Amino acid sequence: MIGFCIFLIVVCCVGLVSIALLFVCYYLPFYQRRHKTENHYRLPKSKHFEHNRDKMYALISEMEQTPYERVYTTSFDGLKLSARYYFVSEGAPLQIQVPGYRGTSVRDFCGGNKLARESGFNTLLIDLRAHGESEGHTITFGIRERFDVVSWINYALERFGKDTQIWLVGVSMGASTVLSASELDLPKNVRGIIADSPYAAPSEIIADSCAKLGLSTKIMTPLINAAAKIFGGFDPDEATALKAVANTDLPILLIHGEEDDIVPCDMSRKLYAACKDHAKLLTFPDAGHGLSYMTDKPRYENAVREFTQETALR
Repeated sequence: MIGFCIFLIVVCCVGLVSIALLFVCYYLPFYQRRHKTENHYRLPKSKHFEHNRDKMYALISEMEQTPYERVYTTSFDGLKLSARYYFVSEGAPLQIQVPGYRGTSVRDFCGGNKLARESGFNTLLIDLRAHGESEGHTITFGIRERFDVVSWINYALERFGKDTQIWLVGVSMGASTVLSASELDLPKNVRGIIADSPYAAPSEIIADSCAKLGLSTKIMTPLINAAAKIFGGFDPDEATALKAVANTDLPILLIHGEEDDIVPCDMSRKLYAACKDHAKLLTFPDAGHGLSYMTDKPRYENAVREFTQETALR
């Protein structure tokens, strides 16, 4: 009897430790504690960001002084989603801009939003679910966020008109999100996608991040995927940018820094190979993660403007 009791205690302890381990595997990569105020000037710790700090600070400061309207829509699962609407002119084409993992919209698009406005685009600069003023606490690496992009497309069509030409633009996780959304039933006036520093699949970037931390990918990836299902209610393998780009005819512009130490540049090369004949790939030597605009502004601007002109309805 004593032996059986000890056995039960051991089983319970193992079970509790397992649950605790799984919760940690959910909490660290997926849970987001939202703050009422965001520090747009907080940059990732990287030599590439440090090198571009002054340029980014100037662009962030300029954006903070640019008038915008705070707008809202509702996600498919009932979350209140928030965005900044920057108005340039009536009837102008629209960019829906999607920032990255645990980034802020203003920081991640301090260059891209300026380029869009100067090119004559109105912009919806969104806060991802669990970021900024959008509700939610779980980051799903593009799985649920791709449907939030559809919610913003529907918002734009209702407010700005059914003929509004729309481009989806994303950075990092936002880039993978808009690529993942490409295989959904999008309206014809979504003219193209600009994806800066995307990863090919949630499980791939999770495995790559674990490897960089010196963790076993064979052990950690299944644990993290299980934790996402149990505590986050989503499957990281449910959708991938890689699968989506192979199933869409939408024009795609892929942009990636060759010195990206967060999302390997090879992920964009992999996506490009899956795109058949409807994509362009532009890589930037010496550019870190999401910093191609900062590294070679003229080349970046020319590529984006050329792409939007080529894909626009005449």
